[in-house]
Amino acid sequence: MAFLLGRVADALLQERERWPLWVPVAIGVGVAVYFGMPVEPPLWAGPAMAFGAGALAWFGRSRMAVLLPAIAAAALAAGFTAGQARTAIVAAPMLAYELDGVEVAGDIVALEPLPGARRIVLASPSIAGIEDRLPAKLRLRVVGAGSDLRLGDHVRVRASLGPPSPPSVPGVYDFQRHAFFEGIGAVGFAYGKPVVLRPAASSRLGSWFDGLRLAMTERIQARLPGATGAVAVALIAGAQSAIPKADLQAMRDSGLAHLLSISGLHMAILAGILFVGLRAGMALIPPLALNHPIKKWAAVAALFGTLFYLLLSGAPVPAQRAFIMTGLVLVAVLVDRSAISMRLVAWAALVLLLLRPEALIGPSFQMSFAAVVALIAAFEAAREWRRRRMVDAGWTLRVGYYLLDLSFTSLIAMLATAPYAVFHFNRFADYALLANLLAVPLTGIWIMPWAVIASVLMPFGLEALALAPMGWGIDLMLAIAHGIAGLPGAVAVIPSLPMAGLVAVTLGGLWLCLWERRWRLLGVAGIAIGFATIPLQDHPDILVSGDGRLMAVRGEDGRLLLSSARAARFDADLWLRRSGQDERLAWPDQDLAAAAGLACDELGCLYRRAGQVVALAFQKAALEEDCAVADLVLSLDPVSGDCAAPLVVDRFDLWRKGGHAVWLSEGRIEILAVSDTRGVRPWVVEPRPRPKRLVNSAATAPPAAPAP
Repeated sequence: MAFLLGRVADALLQERERWPLWVPVAIGVGVAVYFGMPVEPPLWAGPAMAFGAGALAWFGRSRMAVLLPAIAAAALAAGFTAGQARTAIVAAPMLAYELDGVEVAGDIVALEPLPGARRIVLASPSIAGIEDRLPAKLRLRVVGAGSDLRLGDHVRVRASLGPPSPPSVPGVYDFQRHAFFEGIGAVGFAYGKPVVLRPAASSRLGSWFDGLRLAMTERIQARLPGATGAVAVALIAGAQSAIPKADLQAMRDSGLAHLLSISGLHMAILAGILFVGLRAGMALIPPLALNHPIKKWAAVAALFGTLFYLLLSGAPVPAQRAFIMTGLVLVAVLVDRSAISMRLVAWAALVLLLLRPEALIGPSFQMSFAAVVALIAAFEAAREWRRRRMVDAGWTLRVGYYLLDLSFTSLIAMLATAPYAVFHFNRFADYALLANLLAVPLTGIWIMPWAVIASVLMPFGLEALALAPMGWGIDLMLAIAHGIAGLPGAVAVIPSLPMAGLVAVTLGGLWLCLWERRWRLLGVAGIAIGFATIPLQDHPDILVSGDGRLMAVRGEDGRLLLSSARAARFDADLWLRRSGQDERLAWPDQDLAAAAGLACDELGCLYRRAGQVVALAFQKAALEEDCAVADLVLSLDPVSGDCAAPLVVDRFDLWRKGGHAVWLSEGRIEILAVSDTRGVRPWVVEPRPRPKRLVNSAATAPPAAPAP
């Protein structure tokens, strides 16, 4: 044991230059610990941990065996504290019940185009009949709203409102938590067009960028209609909401969806165009080039250009990471220092995790950093090989190496993001390498340069000159996406990667990428262990959504059968993907129902599996018989206390606790509700009956349960 510990210590000492790269990892662990807690910790918890770790580091500074763990603990405490601080800063009330046909008013602070509609966000809203605990913001879908709505307008509209959606069943993505950190306390749709009570009068910088983004969106869509203009808006202004569903799905299925998100590729292209173009232009003026540091001037201009692009795009997480990295490279030019790429990633991760810790648990952060870290590690390993071959290479070999680099880049990025794509989306684009080989050069060489030119020409009303050729490139990119997505077997639907598997893959990947010496290969074992957990995932036998609109049972062949082929399509697709299933099967098909152990009539179904009998009661009339024969009753109606079934989940349970998942085995039934997995946190909305003063509303929330 002493020999093994000595070898590990020697390896760590040899890699001491890489130690700082693990600081963001420790911060990320602290963030993950905070978000994984079942209850909100006291505000002093994070600072107390940080103080204790700092004190330990100070008193143990002369002993490396004490100092390093203390620094790691301090970084973990910093991540934990960042999560607490961010939650406290954004905390705002969230609506806890449904309201229909209620009058709302507020200031428009966000306005996004949708196919056939618009989505608006109202800040400081008023809701008729509600005087306290008003949400800070609410989001509405508005059908038929014209272009006369402007950011900053104070509007009034009649709408249907409710809390942001919680997970439909345990374990799926929490959109309610996402809305909490966006400041959204209620969502819904408007009846009719909003009435402008007071035109916009705001002069905030953020409002100015929002207005500019909207104006550019309208100008682009006026000259490039349909999907072409929607993709152009995504590339220039960062808004993907107007892209038609079929085109967006084709981009995802072909592995090209990353091209629609403003990230490292787009930021690097923009910075490169500005830096190289301005430097080359100034070099043509001899007095300027000979007497002034034009390289640094070009770097400053590129830095401000990329900052403008970041703010214009609305600063999504990939764009923030890309800007930090690009900005550090440009700052390195200003101070005559060479940039160290992996340290740039570490700095970008550190800044993002401290400022926006909630980003860690989203797919954007995970996939973005996984791709960049893996690419830098791969090119670091191949640096000497590439340098030796590029020394005497002619232009034909250089073109060949460029294509090889492109293939290598696409392959590494695809493999690095695959675990997170499987975990969040359960989809893997089998031909992503081919699609990226075709579309990435097209984007970098043709589409993005024209996007920059169009943005420069837009103040002069000449953007059409650049948007037309940009549109040709976008049309070709969409054609590539549809062509690749239409190939047989273009998409593999893979069952969910368990959380433990994702953690193992992540830690294994970090070990592989952050170290330099051969012991890094131990990370491959962690990755393999993580993927090996996929077939070990124990999928539930029964799923019920919180609103009772959808149920699903698992057949003997492992496939899910849905209670309806049309209801709750989003939830249905999510459940099927997590089971690795792309075929929508509904149990009204009698043959399928019988094969799955279902016996149904118009009142409900009996489901038999693993020696257990479960009654799925759709109507109250079924309860008398079901309670007498079933081991578990799942009822869409309230169930009285005289039901003889050992276990009962009724309408009130679904309303209070959310969607349910059920596992059946010989002699045991395990039930897990959404509320069991979310804990008591600020972003968890506990459903409440609507206040008595609002009983005349057509709200759909159930009344309070009768007292026991």
